[in-house]
Amino acid sequence: MEKIKNPWIGHPSYHCFGCDPNNPVGLHMQFFQENNEVVCLWKPQSYYQGWIDTMHGGILATLIDEACGWVLFHLYHASGYTTRLNLKYRKAVSSNDPQLTIRAYATRQAHGLLFLEASITNAAGELCVEGEAVYFTLPDEKARKLGLFLSPEEKDAHDHKLS
Repeated sequence: MEKIKNPWIGHPSYHCFGCDPNNPVGLHMQFFQENNEVVCLWKPQSYYQGWIDTMHGGILATLIDEACGWVLFHLYHASGYTTRLNLKYRKAVSSNDPQLTIRAYATRQAHGLLFLEASITNAAGELCVEGEAVYFTLPDEKARKLGLFLSPEEKDAHDHKLS
């Protein structure tokens, strides 16, 4: 697996709940690329539980949604937003689990939409959550105006600033 560099770190308006390592209440997700998948290895915390020793379903949905967003951004070099997120909660996730694995990948792209599948497995390798997502992809120019897009050149320039 190859670590994905987060190009937004250091941007003054960047406070993503999912992936900003400096957000004090965020999830601090870090991503890796493995073939055509985005992967996150994440440690649950008790303050993300919905019930005693059990992860909150909304946090689990956020983990999947964030991983899908990184497929769009990193693998497809595009920006956009979630239009649909369908989840199947298969098994309760313990907030004491030593590590969860979140995986996401695209299944197809059509008419400005990216279709994705994702999963969360616990440290024992058990499937806990399955998800399907659809992302609307913004045209590059619109994404740039909204500050959501970095061209390859902009990414390189930003990476040099972070080095």
